[in-house]
Amino acid sequence: MTPSESLDATFTALADPTRRAILARLAEGEASVTELTRPFELSQPAISRHLRVLERAGLITQGRRAQLRPRKLEAAPLKDASAFLEQYRRFWEESFNRLDDLLKELQEKEDAGKK
Repeated sequence: MTPSESLDATFTALADPTRRAILARLAEGEASVTELTRPFELSQPAISRHLRVLERAGLITQGRRAQLRPRKLEAAPLKDASAFLEQYRRFWEESFNRLDDLLKELQEKEDAGKK
């Protein structure tokens, strides 16, 4: 998967609130499909479909412990998404700082004109 495709898969996976909730649960530690199904009013097959989307995006992996196949969070794709978004955060922060400077300058001119 190319970096662009990986980022697309990550954002697609994060677009769904159920998948975000699953990731939040896995941030606390590994969990089985049964454990991940409990808080939702969804069937186990429905949760399994969400897990496949998360696995394709590389956000979770499936382990193996005896008969169990616990899922665990993989943070690397989230780090990549965060780095992508950071570029835009810096852009908007710089834009707001320039706007703030302009507003201060205009306020100073207005205050000087009143004197």
